[in-house]
Amino acid sequence: MSSIVKNRYWVLRHGKSIPNERGIIVSSMENGTRPEFQLASDGVHQAQLAAQSFQKELEANNIPLANVRICYSPFSRTTHTANVVSTLLNLPFDGPHCKQVIQDLRERYFGPSFELLSHDKYQVIWDIDEKDPFLGPEGGESVKDVACRLATAMATMESEFQGCAVLVVSHGDPLQILQTILHAANEHKEPTYNDLASILTAVQVAPILSQHRKHALLTGELRAVI
Repeated sequence: MSSIVKNRYWVLRHGKSIPNERGIIVSSMENGTRPEFQLASDGVHQAQLAAQSFQKELEANNIPLANVRICYSPFSRTTHTANVVSTLLNLPFDGPHCKQVIQDLRERYFGPSFELLSHDKYQVIWDIDEKDPFLGPEGGESVKDVACRLATAMATMESEFQGCAVLVVSHGDPLQILQTILHAANEHKEPTYNDLASILTAVQVAPILSQHRKHALLTGELRAVI
């Protein structure tokens, strides 16, 4: 698949946030963009460590900073993480290297039944996902819903950048799901499809999507994906 992709991609889950620290689910756009739900002090440190790791990856691959693009979710915790990373890399946060927010990278919305409740409830949702990734919690997004918008986010980044190192700063579930479809796309051998959008659509089937937890990331974890 790397032959049909114009850029190289790394994913970064936001650093430990205030909702993480408080043990609550903050998944709606309304709550997620509130300034009081940005990074906790531990999370700022995690973001700094991730930036240092990313810098080492760039150096190891001989990628100049001029070719870096940072794309991030509109939530406070992801915007804060992207800002910390750009600062450490000496890339102006309001400059051309830090792409304006990509809405499709936002947190998975878990629905009104789970919003602002204990994060212990995640397991209930993941059990649903494993049984039927097309179902989702009541009033919230299914794995399939999130996979569709992440495929759109990939198309957006591929259309806007060429020959870049793209750092995608997002959330636990979206990044698990993104890795799931990218991994499956990489294994996809169907010769009928030779463009990224078609392949990412073709792999959005239940046996693949239900396995997204295999690609879980810790807070502040950086991972190369393509």
